[in-house]
Amino acid sequence: MEVPASKIVELSIPVFFLLIGIELIFNRALKKDYYRMNDALSSLSNGIGSEIVGIFMKTILFMAYIHIFDNWKFIDMGTEWWSWAILFMGVDFFYYWFHRKSHEVNAMWAAHIVHHSSEEYNLTTALRQAWFQNSFSWVFYLPLAFMGFSPAMFVTIKSINLVYQFWIHTKLIDKMGFLELFMNTPSHHRVHHGKNPKYLDKNYAAVFIIWDRMFGTFQKEEEEPVYGITNTLTSWNPVWSNFHYWSELFTLAAKCSKASDKIKVFIKSPGWAPEELGGFHHASEVDKENYEKFDIEVGGSVGTYSFVQFVPTLIIAALFLFMSPLMSTVEKYSLAVVVVFSIMNCGLLFEKRKIAYVLEFIRFGAVFGLLWLFQQLPYHTIISVLTGVFVTFSAVWLYTQRKHFSSAVGKGKPVST
Repeated sequence: MEVPASKIVELSIPVFFLLIGIELIFNRALKKDYYRMNDALSSLSNGIGSEIVGIFMKTILFMAYIHIFDNWKFIDMGTEWWSWAILFMGVDFFYYWFHRKSHEVNAMWAAHIVHHSSEEYNLTTALRQAWFQNSFSWVFYLPLAFMGFSPAMFVTIKSINLVYQFWIHTKLIDKMGFLELFMNTPSHHRVHHGKNPKYLDKNYAAVFIIWDRMFGTFQKEEEEPVYGITNTLTSWNPVWSNFHYWSELFTLAAKCSKASDKIKVFIKSPGWAPEELGGFHHASEVDKENYEKFDIEVGGSVGTYSFVQFVPTLIIAALFLFMSPLMSTVEKYSLAVVVVFSIMNCGLLFEKRKIAYVLEFIRFGAVFGLLWLFQQLPYHTIISVLTGVFVTFSAVWLYTQRKHFSSAVGKGKPVST
């Protein structure tokens, strides 16, 4: 059976979770500390949100590629094996430039920063994807449409290119010998996620590290990186992780007295500021011995509760990805809102926010609203009864944990050395 090109990533999701499970087993067996529940669920929440938002954007944005291919292509590259090979290299080449510019232009970094916001480095980090990055990334690939590579071929190769990048987000695989010369590997990509000044803005490659070697952005892994962004994101809320840098940019722009500087805030590189505000802010060295990761100690069983609520949300989101073509517009938007609401509150629960306690009961009501909307579901009565039992149990459990919620934000333990 031929697999639709647009479904390659979605069909890879079970494999992703299988590999995450294997990494977790090795993490436990080797007594490593590569995983924290709050960070991992935050990464997965960002991945869920990215796929949900993508459902509403993919068709519209891909129209430009189709229009150029149908009307303005120079030649038709056909579907011979060599055409696929050229396209594979072409997609990887243009990914390099999209990725590089996403680090060099503030307005683009505001979207891409999400992927770098984790202070851990494991396979869940690969799924920490920006929600609005695809709103501009497609522009970089339009030359391939002019060159005559069909939309179906492009989507297939682009999906393979994306899937490849999953496995390189691990600390369990050391350097890989001669492959390091031309392939992107976990070692090369660990550098890319480091916030040590020597590692910033290096190793943009997806599959082939040759682009970084050619264009002067290659850096080999030496000491172990400290992961994350230079101004640590102190939140597990996936919604805020997608908007916090925009907030910083608009705040900076508001402080600029010149209109030209207000514009430059969005088109200059991260760290830029006008002279009146101190000029360019360079990243400082990281004191790894005394560095502390962002963390919040949740009391009682709040963390376990949040995990238990996250699991059905993850399952519903996965079903949404496959079933959305069969849903009405109202059903799609309603389900999307509830899923995003759920993953947002999961993050807020890990922050012990009082508002999360209140919002959780509102979310219960939204879940029952979805059941009413999806009355045509097979076994609707059984699903409704099971949902009612689960929500009742959850409400009682949450009520017993009410004393553990506050507005406190804390720090965690130092990075392991």
